[in-house]
Amino acid sequence: MEEIMVWIWLGVIVLACLLEVATASQLVSIWAAVGGLAAMISNFLGAGQALQIVIFFVVTLIALALTRPLVKKLKNKKTEPTNADMCIGQIGKVISKIQGGEIMGQVRVSGTVWTAVSDFDGTIPEGAEVRIKRIEGVKLIVEPVLVSLGK
Repeated sequence: MEEIMVWIWLGVIVLACLLEVATASQLVSIWAAVGGLAAMISNFLGAGQALQIVIFFVVTLIALALTRPLVKKLKNKKTEPTNADMCIGQIGKVISKIQGGEIMGQVRVSGTVWTAVSDFDGTIPEGAEVRIKRIEGVKLIVEPVLVSLGK
């Protein structure tokens, strides 16, 4: 029975790691993997089955107790929206023409000049109005504002 315990602990470690990967950055089972490793090592050192199970639970709980407050503190960092986020949805004026694709131009929004690109295929001429769709890095992604006739 002692030989099968190595495989059981290996299974616990693998399952805990797979669960951790599947729950992407939630940290739900990494402590069980640490406990399983400690239990497997105790098996190699000749510990009995009952002692291995106790070591698994004790090491898992200790790992949880030592690291959970730190993990919780790191995960609770709230992202604060920046002033740049406030320009999303606003209308800006093209001050340097923007060509579709990756050719950048410049847009003035709320008095600030930004580098901008458009996912619109055509050219957006200087003086045209654009709506800011999103921000990627330090450049705006814009779309032309269609002006309806009769207004």
